[in-house]
Amino acid sequence: MDAAQAGRREIVILGSTGSIGTQAADVIRRNPDRFRIAGVAAGGGNPDLLAAQAIEFGVDVVAVASDAAAGNVQAALRTAAGRAAAEGGGAAPRLPSVLAGPDAMAEIAGWPCDVVLNAVTGAAGLSATLACLDAGRTLALANKESLIIGGPLVAERAKPGQIVPVDSEHSAIAQCLRGGRAEEVRRLVLTASGGPFRGRSRAELADVTPEQALAHPTWKMGPVITVNCATLVNKGLELIEAHLLFGVPFGRLGVVVHPQSVIHSMVEFTDGSTLAQASPPDMRIPIALALAWPDRVADAAPAVDWTTAHTWTFGPLDEEAFPAVALARQVGAAGGTSPAVYNAANEECVAAFLAGSISFPGIVDTVMRVISEHDGAGRGTVSLEDVLDADRWARVRARELTRT
Repeated sequence: MDAAQAGRREIVILGSTGSIGTQAADVIRRNPDRFRIAGVAAGGGNPDLLAAQAIEFGVDVVAVASDAAAGNVQAALRTAAGRAAAEGGGAAPRLPSVLAGPDAMAEIAGWPCDVVLNAVTGAAGLSATLACLDAGRTLALANKESLIIGGPLVAERAKPGQIVPVDSEHSAIAQCLRGGRAEEVRRLVLTASGGPFRGRSRAELADVTPEQALAHPTWKMGPVITVNCATLVNKGLELIEAHLLFGVPFGRLGVVVHPQSVIHSMVEFTDGSTLAQASPPDMRIPIALALAWPDRVADAAPAVDWTTAHTWTFGPLDEEAFPAVALARQVGAAGGTSPAVYNAANEECVAAFLAGSISFPGIVDTVMRVISEHDGAGRGTVSLEDVLDADRWARVRARELTRT
């Protein structure tokens, strides 16, 4: 290994076959002098892509969350290795180790490396987040749910600067905060595209179909996060995440609707100045920055074209039609296991909506009802068992309420 290779950051990607994971692989593919993928992990639903990534990048280890998928992944690895040998005219690449089962994601999160990119979807990412922090790795966090549901647990394990946000909004805030001291910050303002139903009244949302909800106007994402963007639950989760990441109280956190998704968030300072971070809606920019933090990666994605005219608009959030953000403020302020219930109930309600069991407004309405029945707010000390119990209870209750 030469000196340049010795200085490369070793990366483990959790959720490597998803949207964030594949874009991270693209960033790393184009910057082999700066990064190397040491391991990849996924749920197991796309074994061919997982194997192709493992062979292309020469990873040391592959993890799959499903025991049942392990055989398919191993077969896909052999096929991908054989294909690489045939195309390259040489010996077959070395096959990586394979970890499988419910603990595999946490195990690979503690693998020797510099940065763990946690891009797992949903609450399943919590154990990996904790394992990464306990192992002393830098956590590039795209799995906001693990921070939200395990807030106190994550906070007590994380060392200063150990968590670097990947969400475009929180990446934008982190960049803008470089422009002043903590005591000079008055307010953080998160931007929201407003989703595909921006401008509709609550009554006009009653007949929204899953196909319509999955058609986001500016971002290409997985189904759960896309529906979350349509309901604005995602913005509610991001509000809680901003509170936890930056230590700013909810009264100093705002949300503004910005349909063009070019300004990703803003920081308002005490002298009246506001710093905003602007870039096209391309997740490769915050991904690359998180992998290289605090440095930037040249040409991670195209910049805004300043030679053409632009019109950017900003407007208030309609909380009557989209009550998810206000509900998140309530949940975040309550603390305890309330955020875990908000997240878990929502995941079940999104599944019910996609299955045709409840209406689009029924997603947040049902989450609100589950939260109203929850008694875990305001606890001083929250254990992992408390969080997991609350998560399970909320899922069961949400399924009961959405069963047809």
